[in-house]
Amino acid sequence: MTVKETSTFTHKQLAVKYFNATWDILDLTKRTKEEEEKMVHLAHSSFWHWTQVEGHTPKNLSIGYWQLSRVYATVGNGERAQYYAERCLDVSLANKIEPFYVGYAYEALGRSNVLLDQRDLAIEHTNHAQEYAEQVQNENEKSMLLNDLKTIGI
Repeated sequence: MTVKETSTFTHKQLAVKYFNATWDILDLTKRTKEEEEKMVHLAHSSFWHWTQVEGHTPKNLSIGYWQLSRVYATVGNGERAQYYAERCLDVSLANKIEPFYVGYAYEALGRSNVLLDQRDLAIEHTNHAQEYAEQVQNENEKSMLLNDLKTIGI
């Protein structure tokens, strides 16, 4: 008789694992269609597992919505990118999350607006993101947000 090996993971472990795996694909300079599809599935899996973690926070949801928006922006799906950016902003503002996360919600909106040829909204949302970036106390976080804003392509 052979013993079948099984691994048991918590929702939090899977959420983190899939979040990081999504970033591994986002960090690639070129992606295949299969890698893009995998990235979308990983981001949704990460988000879902976060929602199953007892004691998950609005910040966890904000980050997850932001990652979903970035993934959809990366694959060129402006509508879905905008949808998740709006969800990110809603949860961030409703829960008074730190300026860093609100700034990234606006960054995601700006990025999705570019994909949807909504230049005026892209400029408006990017300006809001810059205003929030100025409120960020941590210099590394502020720099990261400001650098990402430069990549929106307005």
